[in-house]
Amino acid sequence: MDSVHLDIAPKRYAGILIHPTSFPSPYGIGDLGKGAYDFIDFMEKSGMTAWQVLPLGHTGFGDSPYQPFSSFAGQPLIISPDHLRKLGLLWDEDFYDMPQWNPEDISYGDVIAFKGGLLKKAYERFLDKEINDGFSTDEELMAEYNEFLEKSEWLSDYALFMAGKDFHEGAPWYMWEDSLKNPKKAERAEWEKKLEKETGYYKFIQFLFAIEWKELKDYANEKGISIIGDIPIFVAWDSVDVWRNKKLFMLDSKGYPTDIAGVPPDYFSATGQLWGNPLYNWPEHTKTAYDWWIKRIRHQLELVDFLRIDHFRGFDKFWAVPYGDETAIHGKWVKAPGENFFTMLEANLGYHMPIIAEDLGEIDESVIELRDKFGFPGMKILQFAFENPNDNHFLPHHHIRNCVCYTGTHDNDTTLGWYKHAYEASRDKLRRYYSTDASDICWVMIRACFGSVANMAIVPMQDVLELDSWARFNTPGVGHGNWSWRYKQEVLTDQLASRLFETAKMFGR
Repeated sequence: MDSVHLDIAPKRYAGILIHPTSFPSPYGIGDLGKGAYDFIDFMEKSGMTAWQVLPLGHTGFGDSPYQPFSSFAGQPLIISPDHLRKLGLLWDEDFYDMPQWNPEDISYGDVIAFKGGLLKKAYERFLDKEINDGFSTDEELMAEYNEFLEKSEWLSDYALFMAGKDFHEGAPWYMWEDSLKNPKKAERAEWEKKLEKETGYYKFIQFLFAIEWKELKDYANEKGISIIGDIPIFVAWDSVDVWRNKKLFMLDSKGYPTDIAGVPPDYFSATGQLWGNPLYNWPEHTKTAYDWWIKRIRHQLELVDFLRIDHFRGFDKFWAVPYGDETAIHGKWVKAPGENFFTMLEANLGYHMPIIAEDLGEIDESVIELRDKFGFPGMKILQFAFENPNDNHFLPHHHIRNCVCYTGTHDNDTTLGWYKHAYEASRDKLRRYYSTDASDICWVMIRACFGSVANMAIVPMQDVLELDSWARFNTPGVGHGNWSWRYKQEVLTDQLASRLFETAKMFGR
């Protein structure tokens, strides 16, 4: 089916995929401070016009950005301590016991403990009208804070949920006492009074995230750089989304899922992927005219310019696995609302939605029809083009304008690592296709990506830096050791920027 919509990105974008956690920073994890602004400056110098991030949410167990505690809250770990110094909320003495960090890795446990301590100190000082050095909370900052509280209708639920987790030493909501697990109005009021200071803290850190992210996004946009965001189609079981909207999910009377999300066996895993997320009760969503979903996507589009929806095919059919199964093999496909959902979303958000469909994996004709009916660009992964000796739609000569071309994604190995571990038949096909000896394999693939007719061409930062498998961001199906790579500031050289610029310019990007 041909699209009746215009391309969402009619110009030829060239961009880089990297998450803020990967930026250089003296505080153990990349943040929205100097490292982020230096990256934007590098992007501008390189002629790049698109920056793709992973989901920006508050991560939970496993540190995956695809399993956040909230579909609306931002990641506290990327709040910049330097920004809090400028506000007078952190002092030099707060950093005397800072650990020695590995500049190319993230130790999440240590980072959470250290940065959590900094944020709590900042909150204490924010509450003080007059603190030891004579600094008083800025009236303009307070006005911004109060405005943020008023307009963020999701904030109270998030703050109470997080404070409730802290009160229960991290236990998931479905193990809480019933007065908070399923609070009546009066019970909720009692908990909010009891945890008033704690909920205030979580509101405060979301305010910090919001102002820092807005300033960074404005900076990028002013330099002609658009930001591509990302949301997982499903939400975490232990999330405020499920806790406060139980009817919208397939749960039993005790709050446990009846079925969970995953995908059948595919390229990434012979036993499929068992994600563990509760599935949507789509009839209930339909009754509400998809209100929760519309608010969710509207909120994300306030943070970014384009939005990639992970596992897009789940809007057509989703893989339902019985709760308790150890693999995803014995799931079944279940129909989702598809066209009805996007028609309603389009009516609320505007005719031409800036959405990118992650259409990888098991894709059938109905998914393609849904994608094309609304004009959403799909994804073309160059690594996949050479995984088998046959002709396939990932090969560049099959690309169309309204798609996004990648060398690889956050779920792939780096290009260098992939090529080293690929079957010889795959390597041979690539060498013949591009007439290359593959001695400069990363840039062979970057040039191919930028040379595609695709309107958007995105390459992971690891490929720009020609890094091996040790820098891989995520290995699907592996529950530990992911999401931790970051780069050193000195790698952003003028020579590298010039090479990117000339490559993008050569192909009209």
